[in-house]
Amino acid sequence: MSISLPGKPFETGGSPRNLAILGALCLFLSAVEYMIPKPLPFLRIGLANLPLMLALGIFPLRSFLVLVCIKVFGQAIITGTLFSYIFLFSLTGTFLSALLMFLLRFLFGKRHITFVGIGTAGAFVSNISQLALAHVFIFKENVFYIAPPFLAAGLVTGIVLGVFCGIFTQRSKWFLKLENREEEPGIGNEELGNKKNDLHSLFLLIAGFLIMPALLFNPVTQLRVLQFLFFWLLALLYGKKTNPLFTILLIVFIIAFNLIIPYGRVLFSIGAFKITSGALTAGVHRAFTLAALVMLSKFTISKDLKLPGTFGNLLSLSLRIFSFLMGRKYRITGKNFITEIDNLMLELSQEPQPIPDTHKVRTKPAGYVILIIIILLSWLPWLMN
Repeated sequence: MSISLPGKPFETGGSPRNLAILGALCLFLSAVEYMIPKPLPFLRIGLANLPLMLALGIFPLRSFLVLVCIKVFGQAIITGTLFSYIFLFSLTGTFLSALLMFLLRFLFGKRHITFVGIGTAGAFVSNISQLALAHVFIFKENVFYIAPPFLAAGLVTGIVLGVFCGIFTQRSKWFLKLENREEEPGIGNEELGNKKNDLHSLFLLIAGFLIMPALLFNPVTQLRVLQFLFFWLLALLYGKKTNPLFTILLIVFIIAFNLIIPYGRVLFSIGAFKITSGALTAGVHRAFTLAALVMLSKFTISKDLKLPGTFGNLLSLSLRIFSFLMGRKYRITGKNFITEIDNLMLELSQEPQPIPDTHKVRTKPAGYVILIIIILLSWLPWLMN
């Protein structure tokens, strides 16, 4: 027996199971893109948007937006960025671009607009929204210096993604079955693992919500640096993987761009370029705020987090399918990328797979005491101010 969302039923090709599979594909392609070498750490090709483009014309708007939510929240859980500006950037950029792509396909249909046009328009809107948020939270007026190359990169990646999506839809046997609404074996409620939230991940999430204001309300830059180091230490002690090189590059990049427009006392000069106290302080403050939010998210967000309701079930299933796909990532190479992605999707759609479930871990009383102490320590710098 398959689950269904309240309201209008899904079309056959747009079943909840296919929704979860496409959501898992978003997360899998996001992980694949993360492993691709890039000239800049923040540059994104947008591979994770491919399933959203494939869903155009197959899902109604309501179901399509559920898929967008699975992508955004699933990525935040996997990467540990739920409590950071990165999540806000992803949420805004993904939703605006997805809505525009859906509108374009609805207005012009498959024959009058190609995936290249849809992908380019979606990338442009996503980049504009992220630049606007970067202006507010990170770079201020300096954002205008990175806008031209950022928009140009978005144009190129939008075109590349559109071309790739067109090739994939022509070669993929799995997409042909999905597009033709062919009925396939479903995944029932019993396979979703519809259990109560485990206390461990739930209380970590609550702790994250309680700690975040302690960072954002703290105006002292030096104390924010200490909070960043504290959250990083907690993430490491909890066994979370962090990328020190990426973190350092992110901090340096944000500080460097905040130095472009000087203000305040001149500290020293590098040729004609002046390093001023105001710009340096603002850059350090913004850089360590973002880095601290990322480390807080890594500590408090667990991959076994289960949200309630139908959406929680779909997200949980997508995460489990993602684990199944990651276990077979060794099959994906540059030469057979499309073929093997298609084969993996066919495996998922043709036969029920033994998707690994997460083990339920309950927090002992001592764990709650430790969480309370961590929350109090996180607020200590703010109380000292």
